[in-house]
Amino acid sequence: MLYVQKNVPIEFSLTTGRKYKDIFNEVDVDVIFMSSDKKETKVPAFWKGENEFGVRFAASYEGIYKWQTVCSDATDTDLHNQKGEIKIIPYQGQNPLYTHGRLRISQNKRYLEHSDGTPFFWLADTWWMGFCKRLQWPMEFKELTQDRVQKGFSVIQIVAGLYPDMDWFDERGENEAGYPWTKDFSTINPGYFALADLKLFHLVHSGLIPCIVGCWGYFLPWMGIEKMKKHWRNLIARYGALPVVWCAAGEYDMPYYLSKTGEKDRDFQRKGWQEISRYIRETDPYHNPVTVHPGSYTREVEDFSEVLDFDMLQTGHSDDSIKNTVYRVRQSYNAEPKMPVIDGETVYEGIGGQCREQIQRLTFWSCMLNGAAGHTYGANGIWQINRKEKPFGSSSHGMSWGNTSWEEAEQLPGSKQLGFAKKLLERYDWHLFQTRPDWIEVEVSEENKLKYYYPYVAGIPGKVRIIYLPLFYNTFKIKGIEKDTAYNAFLFNPVTGEEIHIGPVKPGADGKWELPLLTEGGSGWARLPIYQDWVLVLKKKQMRD
Repeated sequence: MLYVQKNVPIEFSLTTGRKYKDIFNEVDVDVIFMSSDKKETKVPAFWKGENEFGVRFAASYEGIYKWQTVCSDATDTDLHNQKGEIKIIPYQGQNPLYTHGRLRISQNKRYLEHSDGTPFFWLADTWWMGFCKRLQWPMEFKELTQDRVQKGFSVIQIVAGLYPDMDWFDERGENEAGYPWTKDFSTINPGYFALADLKLFHLVHSGLIPCIVGCWGYFLPWMGIEKMKKHWRNLIARYGALPVVWCAAGEYDMPYYLSKTGEKDRDFQRKGWQEISRYIRETDPYHNPVTVHPGSYTREVEDFSEVLDFDMLQTGHSDDSIKNTVYRVRQSYNAEPKMPVIDGETVYEGIGGQCREQIQRLTFWSCMLNGAAGHTYGANGIWQINRKEKPFGSSSHGMSWGNTSWEEAEQLPGSKQLGFAKKLLERYDWHLFQTRPDWIEVEVSEENKLKYYYPYVAGIPGKVRIIYLPLFYNTFKIKGIEKDTAYNAFLFNPVTGEEIHIGPVKPGADGKWELPLLTEGGSGWARLPIYQDWVLVLKKKQMRD
């Protein structure tokens, strides 16, 4: 009997002595795992190449599990009706993803949490093409992973080999084993996914949740529905036992850049990706959360929300994208059915010579204080994996997004500063925050109103208030301070992570409080707030953070 720790995947293989002409398309193998209380879990197996199938299974409960194989060819006794047992024992390691379990949607439908109820703060980085050979394994991939772990990221968004911004069979989409599928999409290349396994397992072992994007949306007309289901069955079989998030497709309804049948492709993709999303939910025995990366706003497409667990947005790539970002986050947060909202692509740092670190901070805080369940960062140069000696080059539409190398992009300041922001919010029950613009009174110029450069406010009544100030306004008042709650205040520098202590909040009889004039005092001029964006925090006295 095999002994396996709770939540940790086990892998074993099944090998047939029978010769098949096209084993990938002729044979499906599933394994039924039955717990001691007779609950069954049907796990798909994946083709490893030659005459071998792999099985990966992770159990959320301790005890004895019996397993039995079911092959579509019931006459193949090497693959059909094989049996065994495993014993699940308590998890003994330190990986929080296994300690707390895989992700699910919270009961109030506002955030993601682990299976043990621990809230999960989504701070993602965008590595769309991270499986390709331009990000070399092991040294380069491990370097970038370590950097993101140290900065506080919790998710990596990565595409499973069928990439954006290129035609199929573009050499830039290869890894060291070639392409993920044959050119005619007749069969997968197991070697491609075996190498992808190394990278993906390393993310999980490092404490990062992979958000696996099945492919870019325009592959669906090329592959067809049934081949796309085969693609997704392979992904679910390989990676479903890990703590992952599924993203059915990137820019799901955007036709290929050079398509001559754009409207027809868009309509096919919209219906097709709904069907594929349903298939993912039906096939994945672990019920990992499912979303889709939008071309257009997903909520505007009939019936799509019914097949998603959370709403992912894409809101623009310029300094002016804050307007659409705030609008879409608020729109999604207030929409029905209720679900967590995360901006999954916006303002890549450095794209088009714009979207520098101040825009990264503005976008993060405006999302989080307007009800988002997390935020996704991206750096121009990393998402497409530019190399110093060989940048990605032109996309299919003929334009290059820039030549910044991934090593240079790794050190752009925005990624570190968003880590500071996440760390601050995690000191409090951020998942219980209410958006409260009524807590501040401020005069904002018409110009800054149009730019959405005004304070964003959220918190928990009687416990904590967080106010993001895009510009350091000195003419604002905090309103509605509870008479029975004593607060202390401090200013948080979102650039450095440093804090300036302010002290007790002493509101007037009307419940309003103004930030006192900060003078040199004993702190020194270096501690005084300079003209930039700041975060003001009011926390209940004696409240730990």
